[in-house]
Amino acid sequence: MSDVPLLQQLIDALRCLPGVGPKSATRMAFHVLERDREGGRRLAQVLASAVERIGHCSRCRTLTEHEVCRLCANPQRDRSVLCVVENPTDVMALEQATGFSGLYFVLGGRLSPLDGVGPGELGMEQLRQRLTGEEVKEVILATTTTVEGEATAHYVAQMAGSLGCAVTRIAHGVPLGGELEYVDSGTLAHAFAGRHRV
Repeated sequence: MSDVPLLQQLIDALRCLPGVGPKSATRMAFHVLERDREGGRRLAQVLASAVERIGHCSRCRTLTEHEVCRLCANPQRDRSVLCVVENPTDVMALEQATGFSGLYFVLGGRLSPLDGVGPGELGMEQLRQRLTGEEVKEVILATTTTVEGEATAHYVAQMAGSLGCAVTRIAHGVPLGGELEYVDSGTLAHAFAGRHRV
């Protein structure tokens, strides 16, 4: 039996969530206990079920409760185009914001030798097998513009190019509706360097 009071254990457990510090965790714990116990029960039940049943798609590595996710299983998706992203949240963002109808491959991060993240941790061999064994004609790189994201994009581009796939990169630059004076200098330099004829 733990000597730590149950309330403190709840607060400490809530701190595992990103962006939740001690004050936020305390507010959440008190809210559930004082105002929404039924919501807390439902959260606990769904969270336990999700942790137990959600894993990774055997084809694209996104999160799913099935062996193959609904996107990979959909015969209407364009199997000749594969978009490579860093995380499952990127798949969700692209699905909500674009009309992309191809398939995805989720790396689960980006190359970072200092943190011990190499090609093996990102499923590069599985990606190579998909590019070799399927009818993929174009690989779209949708990694972040950090140093690690760019290095990851370069690695994937080299591999895909050597296997005969066309490689494209999503555009980066000034956001829609953005004003130049408020855009950071790195983004502005990248947008300026990537200008195209209209």
